[in-house]
Amino acid sequence: MDKKIDVRIEEVLKLRCHSLYWLSRNTGISYTTLWRLTKDRAMGINFATLEKLCGALECQPGDLMELKKVKEVKAPKEGKVRRMAAGALSR
Repeated sequence: MDKKIDVRIEEVLKLRCHSLYWLSRNTGISYTTLWRLTKDRAMGINFATLEKLCGALECQPGDLMELKKVKEVKAPKEGKVRRMAAGALSR
């Protein structure tokens, strides 16, 4: 099984009754960057950003991230994909 880092910023914010907007104002990190982190759209995070987050939320990096196992998703068989594609093209 593969693993991925799960960002838990939203959970920490809920525990502290704060929003992403609050976090953005208090860290200087753009709302868009924070949104990407929470929606698993970010390619990475640098230490300066992580330090700002931990400072504002008064927590440790491990409170914001967790390494989780990713369940394998089986790909459909080739014949099924072709039938699905053919059906979509005929519409």
